[in-house]
Amino acid sequence: MPAEDAYDLLSTPLARAGADGAVESVNLAFARWLGVGARRLPGLPLAALEFEGDALARALAGGAPQEQIRLRRLPLAFPGMTPHFADVWLGALEPGGWLLEAHPVDEFPGEDPVAALPSALSAALKGLAHELRNPLAGLKGAAQLLSRRVEDASSRELTGLIESEVERLTQLLDRLLSPAPPRPHVPLNIHAVLERVLRLAESDAGWAVKLVRDYDPSLPDLTGDADRLVQATWNLVRNAIEAGAANVTLRTRVEHAVRIADDVHPLALRLEIVDDGRGVPEALAEQVFLPLVSGRAEGSGLGLALAQQVAREHRGTLAYRSRPGHTVFTMLLPMVVGESGDA
Repeated sequence: MPAEDAYDLLSTPLARAGADGAVESVNLAFARWLGVGARRLPGLPLAALEFEGDALARALAGGAPQEQIRLRRLPLAFPGMTPHFADVWLGALEPGGWLLEAHPVDEFPGEDPVAALPSALSAALKGLAHELRNPLAGLKGAAQLLSRRVEDASSRELTGLIESEVERLTQLLDRLLSPAPPRPHVPLNIHAVLERVLRLAESDAGWAVKLVRDYDPSLPDLTGDADRLVQATWNLVRNAIEAGAANVTLRTRVEHAVRIADDVHPLALRLEIVDDGRGVPEALAEQVFLPLVSGRAEGSGLGLALAQQVAREHRGTLAYRSRPGHTVFTMLLPMVVGESGDA
């Protein structure tokens, strides 16, 4: 059997590159895994397949290694396409060149950390909610008095923002103290939710942080709870700001055939909060979604736990990948095909 035929019969995705780092050939498994025709890949720099970061480029620049190099959970994609994740083995070929072997993995590993919540959390949150009710009532009253004294539209907008946020937090506390069935989900525009979050971020951070919109305008409506989604997204954006980010991007995309838990959904929203802050401390990587776990001395450790809870209420997931200078929190929320005229 010719070597090329045997190469294509392998189920492991493989790519061969020359000494210059340009792809010379890939097997059928590699092309199918990336979702692109095999003829489109030769001539492309192997490093250009890394969706984010430069781990592959640095490995290639280091010269031929004595042993295979392993790169964990590398996002690979044909330029402009959705990334696929794999543990990559990179080895040198004789008399020159490279062999890349990809072992596909899930984008976000591990079990749902919410399953590890302590039983005493509910009582602790109820105590906190009770203590916060009076200060919130005072804030609302002060905002209402202030709104009567200001005349310019900009100041009125800010006092209105204070009142609406106090009201939202009061409703959240009421739900903690007296749990009620969740409100029915209704069609909503996710970009309207994000604009509200950006308005909060602008009021909180001022000019210290550059806020970037990277929206997919073709997104259909999502069925959900707008207030809960504002709360979850605002927690993620605020964490980015408090981690020293100078740039925060809110990105929306449509995903097709997405697996969330045990179900495959034909259509899903991918909402990403991308920042260039310090990143998630390595020591907290496995516990970051647990309540009362925080990387900051003044942090409550509740923001990410609540954000994940909101994602689960919408049958979705929240996960992240992080390194210093580049952190991405990703919320995947299923959409019902046909729930909007655009779907």
